[in-house]
Amino acid sequence: MKAVRLYDALDLRVEDIERPGLPQAGYVTIDVRAAGICGSDLHNYRTGQWISRRPSTAGHEFCGRVSAVGEGVEGLAVGDLVTVDSRFYCGQCEACKSGRTNVCEHLGFVGEICDGGFAEKAELPARLVFKHDPSLDPAVAAMAEPLAVALHAVRRLNPPRGEAIILIGCGTIGGLCGLLLSHLHDGKLLFADLNGRRAEMVAGICTGSAVALDKSQARAALGDARLRYAVDATGSTKAIAQGIDLLDGGGAFALVGISHGKLDLDPNILVEREISLIGCHAFESELADAIALLPKLQPSLLQFSEVLNSLDEIPDAYRRLIDGRTNKLKTIIRIAD
Repeated sequence: MKAVRLYDALDLRVEDIERPGLPQAGYVTIDVRAAGICGSDLHNYRTGQWISRRPSTAGHEFCGRVSAVGEGVEGLAVGDLVTVDSRFYCGQCEACKSGRTNVCEHLGFVGEICDGGFAEKAELPARLVFKHDPSLDPAVAAMAEPLAVALHAVRRLNPPRGEAIILIGCGTIGGLCGLLLSHLHDGKLLFADLNGRRAEMVAGICTGSAVALDKSQARAALGDARLRYAVDATGSTKAIAQGIDLLDGGGAFALVGISHGKLDLDPNILVEREISLIGCHAFESELADAIALLPKLQPSLLQFSEVLNSLDEIPDAYRRLIDGRTNKLKTIIRIAD
């Protein structure tokens, strides 16, 4: 079968590999229908930071159809349409026992410590596999995992009713945070991105306003109302510093982007303005809730996405995304149906 495998930083190959046999006990085999390229996939490709096995079939955002069920699996059957949890957690450490599987002491991710979804078939523990509404377009079902990441960030930010929020970075997670807030929150939404066209697109879909990371522009967009809450989905230390400077006192700043540097920060700014910095890592129990939201969000999610039709297109798609040569938020590959 065809698979896209990461050998090392900047070494991604489309290859023919052996199909998985019958799944081991507790596992299922999935015929992959669609898979999405994540920013963390690009980060791993560029830096090799999380490469723990060579080669590994990449991809952790995907959906498919169950084609085989291992011994002892309950609640899943051949033919079920499913999406997957990307977090390969141990279930035994103190973090897992407390319900914080996203900070498992031995946490790894599908597509890194085990083969992922950029392939015709994938084999995963049944505990990581969730059924979804059969009416969903596969390109939408494949977005359950990033939607869960965004939902976790929104819940961690926990803005009070009516508060304005600025979303910094209109890539997948920033855009999905904005989409969720447009449905779940009643405050004004601002969107900032170096790609002005993308910020305008996301703001239009989410009924918000596109602005620069500039206090006067933000104030003008809010009619001089206070801005206390923000989400950074860029990981850019410059953007984070600018975002902190924008905020009035008494709010919070959720960090969900993957950073490429260290923040030079005067902590007195946080103390004197009483601003909380909140780290957001993957998700806890939000995946089931995200899957339940997909039918309602499907029209917007399709607007956000570009859809490719072959695994062969993935290496070039990586390069385009790294170079910023797309105005869409998510690149999805249809694999089979």
